Amino acid sequence: MLDQTPTARSAREWLSILARYREPSTPRSLFELAVTLIPFFAIWALAWMALSVSPWLSLVLALINGAFLVRIFIIQHDCGHGAFLANRKAQDWLGRSLGVLTLTPYAVWRRTHSIHHAHHGNLDQRGMGDVMTLTIDEYRGRSAFGRFSYRLYRHPFFLFAMVPSYLFILQNRLPVGLMSSGWRYWASAMGTNAVLAAILGVMIWFGGLMPVLVIFLPTSVVGATIGVWLFYVQHQFEETHWSKGEHWQLHDAALDGSSHYILPQPLKWLSGNIGIHHVHHLYSRIPFYRLPDVIRDHRELAEAQRLTMRESFAAARLHLWDDAQRRLLSFAEARARYGIA
Repeated sequence: MLDQTPTARSAREWLSILARYREPSTPRSLFELAVTLIPFFAIWALAWMALSVSPWLSLVLALINGAFLVRIFIIQHDCGHGAFLANRKAQDWLGRSLGVLTLTPYAVWRRTHSIHHAHHGNLDQRGMGDVMTLTIDEYRGRSAFGRFSYRLYRHPFFLFAMVPSYLFILQNRLPVGLMSSGWRYWASAMGTNAVLAAILGVMIWFGGLMPVLVIFLPTSVVGATIGVWLFYVQHQFEETHWSKGEHWQLHDAALDGSSHYILPQPLKWLSGNIGIHHVHHLYSRIPFYRLPDVIRDHRELAEAQRLTMRESFAAARLHLWDDAQRRLLSFAEARARYGIA
C-alpha cells in the first residue's frame, strides 16, 4: 500500500517554504537542455546511419531514444509552467520548438494542462487534462453499454497501448477542447503541424519512408507511452484524493492527490524528476532539476505519498472512486463490496 506518511504542515503552509526553490538558473537550464537534446539528436543520427546496416538496429536505437523524448517533454512542460527560463519570451519559443519534437502544440497543451492543475481532484470539474475516473455511484447509474465502455476505456491495453499513439499522433493535430476558444490555439496546433510536416517531408525526400516508419514513429510512440504511464500513476493510486463542492481544496488535492513515484536514478534523470509529483503539483513553478533539493531538505515531503514501481503496476487495476472509503477500487472489489459488475 502506498505510504502516506502525514506531513507536519498543511498543504497551504508548504507554499511559502517551496517558494524558495522557484527561481530557475539560466546556466543550469541551458545545461539540462544541452544534455537532453545532444544525445537525442546523436541517437537519431546513429539510427539513420544504421538503416544501411540493419533496420532492426535502427529500431532499437529509436526505442531507446523514446526515453530522451520524455525528458524533452519535461523541459517543454517546465516552459509551460514558467519554470525553466527567466526570460518568458525565450521560454515560450523554446516550448514551441520542443513541441514539434514531442508532437504537442505548446499553447494548446499549456492551457489544458493549467486546467488540470487548477481542477485536479475535483469531482465537479473533470474531463480535461485527466484520466476519466467514475465514482461507484456514477458507474452504478450507467447503462450496460456505458459500463462496458468505461471498462474498455480503463483497460490497461487500451490506456497504455492505444491511447498514447492516438493522443500524440492524432488528437494533438487539432486544439481539442479549445476549438472555440480563440485563434491562438488554432495557430499553435496548425503551426506545429506545418513545421512537423516540413520535417517529415525532408526526411522522406532524403531517406524515403523508412526513417519515418523505423525511427520517427517508434521514438514518438515509446515517448508517448512512457509519458501516459507516468501521468497515470502520478494520480491514479489507491489513496489518491477526490472530493467535490465545498470539500474540495486546491492545495490539499495537489499534495494528497499526487504520488511520489520512487524510480531508480537513471529513470529519475530520464523522466526529469517528474515522479516527485506531489511537490510539483503543490508548487508548479519549481524547475524540475530543483525538485530533488526539496525532498532532500524536507523529510516530511520525501516520505509522503511514496509509490514504488511494484505498487504502481498494481495501481493499473484500480478504476472506481469509492467516496465512502476514500480510495480507488478495482472492478473486482466493487463487485464484491457493492454487487455491481
